[in-house]
Amino acid sequence: MRCAVISRAGQVLANGRLLIHQTETGDLRLDLATDGGRLLEGGLIEPDGDMTLASQGLSERFFEVWGMSDLILQVTVH
Repeated sequence: MRCAVISRAGQVLANGRLLIHQTETGDLRLDLATDGGRLLEGGLIEPDGDMTLASQGLSERFFEVWGMSDLILQVTVH
């Protein structure tokens, strides 16, 4: 899935794609790979497939990287 991280002001901070990675322990993690080559690691996906905590973890990572809250993750499915 293609996506863009957008600020409250409408500025595109990064473009990239959402990925699911398997950790060394076998858990699945939701990540964002930016077109600029950065891998932002999100949270772990629940065993039942729920991605609520995984997306919250990714949102926290966005705050660490860009120092902003209330960012929008716009996803485009082709």
